[in-house]
Amino acid sequence: MTIATVTLNPAIDQTITLETLRRGQVQRASSVRFDAGGKGVNVASCLGDWGLPLAATGLLGRDNPAAFEALMRAKAIEDRFIRVEGATRTNIKLVDREETTDVNLPGFTATPEALAAATGEASTLAARCDLVVVAGSLPQGAPDDHYATLLAALSKVGKPVILDASGTALAKAMAGPVMPYAIKPNAAELAELAGEDCDSLQDIARVARRLRASGIALVVVSMGAEGALFCSKAGLIRARLPAVTGGSSVGAGDAMVAGLAAALVEGADLERTARLASAFAVGKLGLAGPNLPGRDIIEKLAAQASIDTP
Repeated sequence: MTIATVTLNPAIDQTITLETLRRGQVQRASSVRFDAGGKGVNVASCLGDWGLPLAATGLLGRDNPAAFEALMRAKAIEDRFIRVEGATRTNIKLVDREETTDVNLPGFTATPEALAAATGEASTLAARCDLVVVAGSLPQGAPDDHYATLLAALSKVGKPVILDASGTALAKAMAGPVMPYAIKPNAAELAELAGEDCDSLQDIARVARRLRASGIALVVVSMGAEGALFCSKAGLIRARLPAVTGGSSVGAGDAMVAGLAAALVEGADLERTARLASAFAVGKLGLAGPNLPGRDIIEKLAAQASIDTP
């Protein structure tokens, strides 16, 4: 097994497509779909499409696991989720021509016993794999510093960890005793973490360098249409690709994390990492759900990415 993903707060993504979202009016949807989701699940799904051997763990509600079990069967993902009492939450995504509006519903409450079991399972898997991806929000019941606890536990195995989180969960993890190998905030999440404005490319680059100096080997900042910034000991570069028209942007950031993971396990240099991660993100834009196009399309996109040094 090459990669393990950890998703403590998965979700069923209900994506409703509308012509235009108008508040206070009856809405008529043109389509609706349900996907097993949550950041770590989306990462695993994309890595499954890429053809890497992997396992997924975390917490799943016993009341509604079918969508997740079907996804893992379809993509040959080893199911190592801990089942807990209650239902996995549903995230409603209202997509119109201009933007996506998210409504995240509550789900199960994680007990200390369930969190401990998930940490133990993640540590067991980490011993068998090359890389661990920890992604998403924390469930109800988890302490704000739980990712710091999880990183400390995984550090005992000695495998690199990509952490994709935000807000207090990310801040508490960064204040913990063990740094992740890599993080991937977007520009707004980076500003929140740093406690300062990140309105310009220069601001983002400055904060990324500071985080790199704090002990994080790879800092990646996604910037929407402006591309993504990649900062490591090899330097700092930006990668850009034109966005694909049509499809859904839901999960594009998670696809970028999957691209980072895929690049790291192949031993890629910084430029290859930037190209592949950007290609995963843009390739996913043309598809509904947490899915990638074929490898040939991804490699073509990777070759087309423009690379510059801010």
